Amino acid sequence: MADPTPSSPFDLVVLGAGSGGYACALRAAQLDLRVALVEEAEIGGTCLHRGCIPTKALLHAAEIADGARAGAAHGVRTTFEGIDTEALHARKDRIIGQLHKGLTGLVGQAGIEVVAGRGRLVDAQTVSVETGEGTRTVGGRTIVLATGSYARTLPGIELGPRVMTSDQAMDLREIPGRAAVLGGGVIGVEFASMLRSFGAEVTVVEALDRIVAGEEPAISTHLTREFRKRGIVPRTSTRVSSVESEEQRAVVHLEGSEDLEVDLVLVAVGRGASTDGIGLEEAGITTDRGFVPTDERLRTNLDGVRAVGDLVPGLQLAHRGFAHGIFVAEDVAGLDPAPIEDVTIPKVTYCDPEIASIGLTSEAAKGVLGDGREVETVTYPLGGNGRSLIRGTNGSAILVREKGGPVLGVHMVGLGVSELISEAQLAVGWEAHPEDIAPLVHAHPTQGEVLGEAAMLAAGRPLHAHA
Repeated sequence: MADPTPSSPFDLVVLGAGSGGYACALRAAQLDLRVALVEEAEIGGTCLHRGCIPTKALLHAAEIADGARAGAAHGVRTTFEGIDTEALHARKDRIIGQLHKGLTGLVGQAGIEVVAGRGRLVDAQTVSVETGEGTRTVGGRTIVLATGSYARTLPGIELGPRVMTSDQAMDLREIPGRAAVLGGGVIGVEFASMLRSFGAEVTVVEALDRIVAGEEPAISTHLTREFRKRGIVPRTSTRVSSVESEEQRAVVHLEGSEDLEVDLVLVAVGRGASTDGIGLEEAGITTDRGFVPTDERLRTNLDGVRAVGDLVPGLQLAHRGFAHGIFVAEDVAGLDPAPIEDVTIPKVTYCDPEIASIGLTSEAAKGVLGDGREVETVTYPLGGNGRSLIRGTNGSAILVREKGGPVLGVHMVGLGVSELISEAQLAVGWEAHPEDIAPLVHAHPTQGEVLGEAAMLAAGRPLHAHA
């Protein structure tokens, strides 16, 4: 039976309990706001259940598999006998379960009211929720849209046992002999790397002229070279015309190129905003290709309604969602936090080799600075770093700065660079000059020395490199 009147108004009603939604709810509860969190599935959203956490668990297993194969190069006799997919997924699911239990505990302890069901925006202060007991109307002084994103597919391609997105690939029970990954962005190269480590022959099909096209061109070049060494075949500037799927195989038809016959087609062409069926158009919310445009304070065009995370055009990253959610909670509470800028948000791609970047690329920096202000770029090779040599990796750190000015971007590729990005983020976020960083003492031997050496090089005082 429908509830004709809203529940006594909450300070905040959050529609969606993924990274942005639950972070917003938790921070708002800390600030003594009364919060309702509406979610039709599991608290934690895509990141915890179908994205960040499970993929990185599988990628860690892929790293172990590669380590077993490479033992002899380090003087260790190891053998690789294959992948036990049941054990692989059991461990992944245990990790998800442990984190989910902790998260639901935090939400419960914070006094947040969780409304289980599918929510729909009615107006600027009302959400209607289809629950197991009927329809519940939840009122709030501020509504936060946090419904996240979904894995997109290509027009005309039907999903099935041999054709899937990352959502279905997360639970693969059989390692394919041959796989085609459609899309050379972050998700595509991560899955290509993982599948190759597990023993598949992999081809990456990308319509643009390089894989990971959002990164510095030198990063794309290095990853392409390393993928080829591993037996992964990148086919760039190549478009898919259609995909045929049968019970035991799939055929990818390419424009102007020979077909690919494979056991698995993974469609990794990005993510769309999850806005279908949640009442945005009817309530008067402006959308753009499904996404919800906002101002710098994450306000939509409808007064009293905010949007966070993957719904908002820009980077689709869980930690951006966290930051958005915390920002909105603090802004609603009157703390006047500083807006979140995408350029200060770090990005990591967990393929082998890893990619980590923050700030502007060299080309973007030239566009931002304009005439009369010069951009300088220095590259420090991981081959000059002792710990990187010990770990058996190569690659580089590229530091972009304004001439005579601050660090504008840091872009890295190589095993272990994901753990260096936090220091790089401090440099970019605090607008540090390389001359400020160069005197800082980095522990030896660590990969962190790479950033110290890059700063020394940019400051004109290189130690283990030539200016």
